[in-house]
Amino acid sequence: MLDEEFFPRRRMDRGVRDSVKKLLHYSVVLLGFFLALSMAGIDLKNFAVLAGALGIGIGFGLQNIVNNFISGLILLFERPIKVGDMVVVDNEWGTVRKIGLRSTTVETFDLAELIVPNSLLVSEKVTNWTLSNSRSRLVIPVGVAYGSDVPKVLTILAEAARQHPDVLKEPEPSPIFVAFGDSSLDFELRVWMADAQKRLLVRNDLLQYIDRRFREEGVEIPFPQRDLHLRSVDSAIIGGMQEKPAPPRSE
Repeated sequence: MLDEEFFPRRRMDRGVRDSVKKLLHYSVVLLGFFLALSMAGIDLKNFAVLAGALGIGIGFGLQNIVNNFISGLILLFERPIKVGDMVVVDNEWGTVRKIGLRSTTVETFDLAELIVPNSLLVSEKVTNWTLSNSRSRLVIPVGVAYGSDVPKVLTILAEAARQHPDVLKEPEPSPIFVAFGDSSLDFELRVWMADAQKRLLVRNDLLQYIDRRFREEGVEIPFPQRDLHLRSVDSAIIGGMQEKPAPPRSE
């Protein structure tokens, strides 16, 4: 009824709808519990005293459960995360699928479901990529060989950003020459996307385009390398190398 009549008229987003439904559900359950006690002839005043006494003992034994329960209420009221948000929890990327009073279900990109205690979402650091808006910045590091044409590399990176339909025109994409690396000239391509859910797809497309254009333009992507310089070598070692007979040739 709420989904068909009430919510469409109010134009509430999915997160607000889920919070309202859960709060109404738990309120009805709690009200029904007290009505059942009243109809059974149990004095609610006596029950309150008994519940208070039991609460002290249960609080120590079920401290984590109570903590998660209170944290679930905080999530429903403050809404730092909502159903459908893309979050990073303990270095795991995923989409929030369900927020309960004890735990929250996060679906990873591998379609695995993480059951995260609500207390963790309230007390620990959680990255929410879609809290206030779904825009997201993507940074792609690129390294090319020393001696490469720097303006040409910057042009190719800018071209890669302009041709992709999911890359925003504003803020404007930024190809940047970052540093002289150990084995390469280091660049970064910084772009903005309208939908953070497409980060992996956009990254894949841009990397493929950059690789193809580099090969067409003869821009080399180097392997890590080290140069070894010998300042001094023991003369006995040099003499031994010179006097060592060559191995016999097999016929």
